[in-house]
Amino acid sequence: MTLGSSLLSAIPGLRHAFFSREGGVSDGIYASLNGGLGSNDDPAKVTENRRRMAEQLGVPPAQLISVHQVHSPDVVVATGPWTAPWDGAPRPKADALVTRTEGVAISVTTADCGPILFVDPNARVIGAAHAGWKGALTGVLEATIAAMEKLGADRGGIVAAIGPLIRQESYEVGKEFVERFIEADAENGMFFIPGARDGHAMFDLAGFIRMRLENAGVLMIDDLGIDTYADERCFSYRRSVHRKEADYGRHVHAIALEG
Repeated sequence: MTLGSSLLSAIPGLRHAFFSREGGVSDGIYASLNGGLGSNDDPAKVTENRRRMAEQLGVPPAQLISVHQVHSPDVVVATGPWTAPWDGAPRPKADALVTRTEGVAISVTTADCGPILFVDPNARVIGAAHAGWKGALTGVLEATIAAMEKLGADRGGIVAAIGPLIRQESYEVGKEFVERFIEADAENGMFFIPGARDGHAMFDLAGFIRMRLENAGVLMIDDLGIDTYADERCFSYRRSVHRKEADYGRHVHAIALEG
């Protein structure tokens, strides 16, 4: 049901999980632990799946918090006694959350994009970021680190874990995609190798994320090394498209400070 980071698991007073697709109640293309609030799955099944995740993280279901992801560099900061700022309202549009409040699990959802969980164990500040290619390129990782610093974290003491995501051997992109990265920084060319099809390349999203983290001063990084496209334990947007499926499930990846 869960995949874990050895670095995060060694930190006292911290719970985290990169949930796989196993251990839920959904069926068909959503089998079985689909946590995607934006999917077309039966909402009652998604609710039960998320309840199971919250239970494993040791928080009430209402305290498994997520945002409406839009592939942005935007971050939601939760401070003080926890009150979800979107109680009774649509979830805010953002792609990362940070908090220092105990007993709440902040989470992101993915189905090929990169989930990154953060903690400064000394400051007791945590973060969760959704980094697809667009978010990573436009600064969601750096924005998450900066938001953690505002809560008292020291970027030199932050530990980060990169969860399951689509890996270079599965991530074929076109010429325009490569050009966008090269225009941003010529050194980004190191994250592409020639693809099997003419005019295409294979993109190393995990390597790009690691480089952005290291350049931002985060050097304690654990990468689970799991390819969502190749590993059937994982949901994958791209695999679903190739199979001509109507929709796809979403993983939840969460981190919480124990009370």
